[in-house]
Amino acid sequence: MKPQLLKQTLGSGLLSFPVTHFGADGRFAPDSYMAHVEWLSGYDAPVLFAAGGTGEFFSLSPDEIPAIVKSAKESAGQTAIVSGCGYGTEMATSIAKAAQAAGADGILLLPHYLIDAPQEGLFQHVKQVCDSVDIGVMVYNRDNAVLEPDTLARLCDACPNLIGFKDGTGDIGLVRQITAKMGDRLTYLGGMPTAELFAEAYLGAGFTTYSSAVFNFVPGLAVDFYKALRAGEAATCERILNDFFYPFMTIRNRSKGYAVSAIKAGVRLQGFDAGPVRAPITDLNDAEMAMMEKLIAPYKR
Repeated sequence: MKPQLLKQTLGSGLLSFPVTHFGADGRFAPDSYMAHVEWLSGYDAPVLFAAGGTGEFFSLSPDEIPAIVKSAKESAGQTAIVSGCGYGTEMATSIAKAAQAAGADGILLLPHYLIDAPQEGLFQHVKQVCDSVDIGVMVYNRDNAVLEPDTLARLCDACPNLIGFKDGTGDIGLVRQITAKMGDRLTYLGGMPTAELFAEAYLGAGFTTYSSAVFNFVPGLAVDFYKALRAGEAATCERILNDFFYPFMTIRNRSKGYAVSAIKAGVRLQGFDAGPVRAPITDLNDAEMAMMEKLIAPYKR
């Protein structure tokens, strides 16, 4: 998919990050993963992100990523597939090239590893990744990789295939400055954990869409919330927030890493053999699994 077409596609609807499935041996389990992606692609989400944050990118080895991307492409039908990418510049460019070769329609560049960097260093890092591929690239603003508006503007001038900006900082003042400065040069994606909790604020800041982690296991509900949000149906949004998202937030907040672990638990409860999460995060305990099962009972497939 050409970068500009991917840019339009990203802004056309709800987005999501399928969890990565692991077997009893701890390795990637393509059959279960492909069945899950095929189910998700039947819902109204124009782009899915393979091996992203919810897909445990941080626990994958670089040589696992192409197989995950290829499996997603083979099972997603007409849904575009964007691959996670990250770590240091050399590793990130290598992952980006491998993902493109495996069929990815685009790259989501997650923060580099460990160290803080000046704006010039971030500029060079993003530019080298963009220059390494022909497909579209989105930057993920969070943690130690927060681009300032002027740096992002320089990157847009230097990198025609930089098409998207995803925010995970929660700094509405910063992101509003960016959307005001860059206008329609980029597609803007909300990327806070459980993005629905922040979606109204981001919509007001000029963001057109967001990535929904819960789409992994309650895709119909996730789409309903997105449509109500875009239609300005505040009462519907409040009902879904109170009935589902705030109780889910309570479970998610019980332990570090549960923003991923609780999603994978939901996928297993929907009947997909997604396997456990990998260290360093941990799975929900039995009591928490019971809480999740009760929460999603009205939405079982």
